[in-house]
Amino acid sequence: MHVPDGFINAPVSAATGVVAAGAIAVSLRGARRELDERTAPLAGLVAAFIFAVQMLNFPVAAGTSGHLLGGALAAILVGPYTGVLCVSVVLLMQGILFADGGLTALGVNITDMAIVTTVVAYAVFRGLVKVMRRSRRSVTVATFVAALLSVPAAALAFTAIYALGGTTDVSLAKVATAMIGVHVLIGIGEAAITALTVGAVIAVRPDLVYGARGLRQRLKLRVGGELVDAPTPVTTPVAARTSRRRLWITGLVTSLVLAGFVSFYASASPDGLEKVAHDQGIDQKAKEHASSGSPLADYGVKDIQDARLSGGLAGVIGVGVTVVAGSAVFWAVRRRRSDDVSPASTTVENV
Repeated sequence: MHVPDGFINAPVSAATGVVAAGAIAVSLRGARRELDERTAPLAGLVAAFIFAVQMLNFPVAAGTSGHLLGGALAAILVGPYTGVLCVSVVLLMQGILFADGGLTALGVNITDMAIVTTVVAYAVFRGLVKVMRRSRRSVTVATFVAALLSVPAAALAFTAIYALGGTTDVSLAKVATAMIGVHVLIGIGEAAITALTVGAVIAVRPDLVYGARGLRQRLKLRVGGELVDAPTPVTTPVAARTSRRRLWITGLVTSLVLAGFVSFYASASPDGLEKVAHDQGIDQKAKEHASSGSPLADYGVKDIQDARLSGGLAGVIGVGVTVVAGSAVFWAVRRRRSDDVSPASTTVENV
């Protein structure tokens, strides 16, 4: 759902840029509460993994493909504020280095793909885990539903943005119907990928999954004929099945393999937005990307003729750049948190 330059006019693009900048500023402050020495490295890895999986377009209908958006995955793994930052880092890398998603449309893409998907997914997720029996299975089920709904929500948000600033005169009803219809199908793929990934991390390090914190089931006691919450027992944390370093290395290697090798077998069909834009005439005023001359444009390395090698190397470079950029951002946020809670700031002067 990467919106290219020319789909949305300048005033609305600028307005969404302001919205995106404001959301990122809020997220930088919110992420300081979510990130610690355990989760900061994971956040950079999540951004790299989202970049890698977004290269794996899967077929959803005749002549149409889809790929992970990643907002739900990031929000549930590392928190909603950090999730917005994760997806924003990915979109920034894609726009600058790979000419994927217009630079003037960066505000549109962050608003749609980072903010809307993360907010909707996490709101649905938290609502479901509050009413379901608290267990790892309930987290996985809530993850599936949240990810599924986040994709058509993003499609609806794009339609609303296009209604305000679209550069072509097309039927909004047809655009909305086509966008939501195809993205419901894409949402099924998003939900499956997200639930499998969250479930895999919970299986080895449940303590690192932000959305699984505090989900211990409350025991009930019958007192005077009424059920009341039992006192919370003091329990020893469940031992992790793998170290954080091993999990990080496994995740990075997986991302590199997906982007560097598996991506060659991804569907070549246009994604949901590209297909709808072509069918409905939205792309009539699309502009050439400002980074079209990038040596990594269109996910290939310039001057390398072998398509498999070119695409694979571009994917590996993308994962590497994203994990470095993401990790730098999240470590900086964590250091800011450490400064805020340093002993010097919490010392109480004796009087």
